[in-house]
Amino acid sequence: MILRAISVISPLSVAAGLVALWWAASSHGWVSAVFVPSPQAAAASLIHGLTEGVLAMQTWQTTMRMAQGWLLACLVGIALGAAVGVSSFARAWIAPTLELVRPLPASAILPLAIGLLGLSSNMVLSVVAFGSLWPVLLGTVHGFSSVDPRLNEVARCLRLTRTEFILKIGIPNAMPDILAGMRISLTIALIVAIVGEMIAAQQGLGRAILMAARSFQSADLFAGLILLGVLGFVSNAALAAVDRRVLRWQSK
Repeated sequence: MILRAISVISPLSVAAGLVALWWAASSHGWVSAVFVPSPQAAAASLIHGLTEGVLAMQTWQTTMRMAQGWLLACLVGIALGAAVGVSSFARAWIAPTLELVRPLPASAILPLAIGLLGLSSNMVLSVVAFGSLWPVLLGTVHGFSSVDPRLNEVARCLRLTRTEFILKIGIPNAMPDILAGMRISLTIALIVAIVGEMIAAQQGLGRAILMAARSFQSADLFAGLILLGVLGFVSNAALAAVDRRVLRWQSK
């Protein structure tokens, strides 16, 4: 019980210390209020934006854009990763190309995406899906390629089809790698969604933060940053809970 309490209090104490340092810096004039508002001003702007402004709608738009791109990346990544991972021939021929394309940052393909799709919501969605695809795809390939050879022999003895092997043996074996890739992918989806909204001028937290910075509204800027932190924390915590539930058999 004591260790559990310490594990909860310790992170909160660090967060409280950072807020105290922020308050001291703003109240003692260590930094200009034009660039760094007080915690009270940021909180007031956050509450006003959520209750009377458009901040709630912008948060919802960013959340939906992130979630849609991430889900699309997960579906494509798992399907393509299973197809590549289950075949040694495909891994030998396709995996090097995947490793070549993977390091490309999603922001680097934004000009190409703008040229093809314009400054549209679909452009941002496609870039989010592209950027968050690779952790899921490569995690799936790794999970399938690490299947115990004895399980392959069992599948041949049972005369399992390729689809049955994927569903009954491959995906359960690859699930730890897939879920790890999905958690990384979710963070990337949020980052790319924000960058895409800033560049394409699409409604969302990215555009709200950019407009606040350009107009030197530091309280609104920090309110958006706080919401981004909360959104990232909640989404990661939710996926971590799913991870623990799906992989609870590992602790037995």
